[in-house]
Amino acid sequence: MLLFPRRGRWLALIMLLLPMLAQAWQTDRSYRFSILHTNDHHGRYWTNAQGEYGLAAQKTLMDKQRYDVQAKGGGALILSAGDVNTGVPESDLLNAEPDIRGMNLIGYDAMALGNHEFDKPLSVLQQQQKWAKFPFLSANIYQKGTDQRLFKPWATFNRMGLKIAVIGLTTTDTLKISNPENIANIDIRDPVKETEKAVAELRASEKPDVIVALTHMGHYDDGQHGSNAPGDVELARSLPPGTINVIIGGHSQDAVCMEKDNVSVKDYQPGQPCQPDRQNGVWIMQAKEWGKYVGRGDFTFRNGELTLDSYQLIPVNLKHEVKNLDGSVSWLTWQEEIPPNSAMMKLLTPYQLRAAKKLDVTVGSSDGVFVGERDKVRFEQTNLGQLILRAQMAATQADFAVISGGGIRTSLAAGKLSWRDLLQVQPFGNQVVSVTLTGDELLKYLATVANIKTNSGGFAQFSNISLVADGKAVSEVKINGEPLQKDKTYRMATNSFNASGGDGYPNIEAHAGFSNTGLRDADVLRDFVTAHSPLKIADYAPTGIVHLTEQQVQERDKAQEKPRKRSYPQAILAWIWPRALHN
Repeated sequence: MLLFPRRGRWLALIMLLLPMLAQAWQTDRSYRFSILHTNDHHGRYWTNAQGEYGLAAQKTLMDKQRYDVQAKGGGALILSAGDVNTGVPESDLLNAEPDIRGMNLIGYDAMALGNHEFDKPLSVLQQQQKWAKFPFLSANIYQKGTDQRLFKPWATFNRMGLKIAVIGLTTTDTLKISNPENIANIDIRDPVKETEKAVAELRASEKPDVIVALTHMGHYDDGQHGSNAPGDVELARSLPPGTINVIIGGHSQDAVCMEKDNVSVKDYQPGQPCQPDRQNGVWIMQAKEWGKYVGRGDFTFRNGELTLDSYQLIPVNLKHEVKNLDGSVSWLTWQEEIPPNSAMMKLLTPYQLRAAKKLDVTVGSSDGVFVGERDKVRFEQTNLGQLILRAQMAATQADFAVISGGGIRTSLAAGKLSWRDLLQVQPFGNQVVSVTLTGDELLKYLATVANIKTNSGGFAQFSNISLVADGKAVSEVKINGEPLQKDKTYRMATNSFNASGGDGYPNIEAHAGFSNTGLRDADVLRDFVTAHSPLKIADYAPTGIVHLTEQQVQERDKAQEKPRKRSYPQAILAWIWPRALHN
């Protein structure tokens, strides 16, 4: 009788080990699986005006791809590399509930936490986790001052007998580009060290066959990340070979298709072949943004080795403009039209109708395009930056204004402008603020913000000020055309995000001259647009900001050095010559 408990314990142990034994790969057996992935969704659950992307078409496409994978003897894993939040007013108003419920219906397996998941208080993110039927992953986000991770670090999946682990990673730039109030109690640690730590824990406990890093860190050719935090290329290069197998990334919103080693294809077009990046034996993949593409990577695992069989970026009803003989314009899909899934339409339509009542209100008009695209506002001064800043100057009676270009999210088209259009430009709900600074304080402030590098959300947009920035300091500063005076005071307008230190700007909230209007930036822009419509883009052409290249700085310094060198003998002769004549 005493043997029965022991037999029961052995049976229980065997039953516990069976799943692990079943998942151990067998010699000379080929295991096939596919990764279907998207990233930087940013609230695009519905189609745009041309009928592009949207979760209804994505559902149809994902189902087709999943069935195709299964028909070929494989299993599919559906992953999102983060930033489900922020970008479309309908989604923003509803805290991305339609997006997350739509992702549930598609069957997403996991999502990495992106920086825009922290645009609203943590209570909103916690509610989103309750809506989601898939985990939000990040192995490198901790409760500040502790060693306690705040989110699930990884998830494991069994596909055709193969154990696949997915580790989530979030860019450390979140700490400087998110609303400081929402991230006050979190710490985001080095992704390389945290990946090594997570992989060690996984290999000790789960013993996965394949490890995928699901990252929201950005892809930068050859690791040239500029002022951004290091991204996927640097992660792959920094890890010991074999630590991870694949990186599914987001954040930089690129179609990662390589022309040659360390050089991406520029201006990738739908339907073109796509070769993902590979660094240190790790494949790196990213599928542009907004659900425009679904990336599909087909893999074979055999005898401990992982092979990429094929890769493609599948466009989701992306279209190109065609001019007809009568002068009209048509939009044609690059590839066969994907029909919307009826169950998804039934789910999403009530959300869309509820929001439309509040958003389809005309607030003004313009005679041209106000440029706010990512590849412009993070690299150069734009007319949309001017429009926004002049609205903030008017609301605060400021002498000049500055904000980070990353806060401008899209362009304003010519013609009628709706409340929805303006909320898409400024979706974050920041408040308009001002601060009064002395000329000396202002020089120090400008030395920081004017020298933030391009291709960064912090790249500064200015209005009613001119200056020359050389990478370290500023010179030739003029406000309203008048040279800056160090002992004079000036009022500067900005938003609450930048004022609190967002995007690496100096924190000015504690300054004695600080004032918060309490007005939301989108509301301020709406009132200005309404008062000044029809807007003429010619009135908002940016001027006066010069960023010197390294070569220009060197040439300037050499030019300044020559007069200084010549002045020394002249000064000596001037001192000696009269005395020589006298003697």
